[in-house]
Amino acid sequence: MYSLFDEIASNPYPGRGIVLGQSPDKNHAVAVYFIMGRSENSRNRIFISEKDGIITKPFDEKKVTDPSLIFYQPVKILGNKTIITNGDHTDAIYKGMDQQLTFEQCLRNCSFEPDAPNYTPRISGIIKIDATGQHYAMSILKSDNGSPDSCQRFTFAYDNPTPEYGHFIHTYIGDSNPLKSFCGEPKKISILDDIDLFADKIWKNLNEENKISLWVRYINIKNLEYKDIIINKNK
Repeated sequence: MYSLFDEIASNPYPGRGIVLGQSPDKNHAVAVYFIMGRSENSRNRIFISEKDGIITKPFDEKKVTDPSLIFYQPVKILGNKTIITNGDHTDAIYKGMDQQLTFEQCLRNCSFEPDAPNYTPRISGIIKIDATGQHYAMSILKSDNGSPDSCQRFTFAYDNPTPEYGHFIHTYIGDSNPLKSFCGEPKKISILDDIDLFADKIWKNLNEENKISLWVRYINIKNLEYKDIIINKNK
């Protein structure tokens, strides 16, 4: 059991992170996605709300030097499913699941990012809410210890999760050169009932210099209605 706030406060550069879980009152499925950046190009981003999710956009169009791997749709809704990723594999999951493929099958043709020497992992999560309750899964596609030729694929599934808890996965284990990929299972963490308090505490504990944007969603398990909070450092 980990404290989400301690985990992000003690790591100056977890990179991009996903949290999935359920609120203590059992009423809401909870999803979190945040991005961080070290370069000017990476830091020149904001989250924008769309009718079926959110997108990343440049804060200042004139400062964009390389849009690849930077601008994408990290959150998208497909019926009773909410898809969250750190890249363009959002579309691969969306299209695959729309054709009745499994979460793992959707990611079979995806790999880690081609950003040598870091080879940033592609992380993703999906929440499904149906008559039996809430279910979620997380995935990480990562290089084998920095090898550009070997992709390791890990999927973690959680059926009817325990209220009050969630799981946290992120791209990097710390700030280094080259960056080292997350390893092990997603970390079990606590969830709060209050979305405003939860979002505020996450934002305050992310490294001030490197944090860019945060998105938090609480989905009503009974009717799929949701509330979003978006916090952008660039304003």
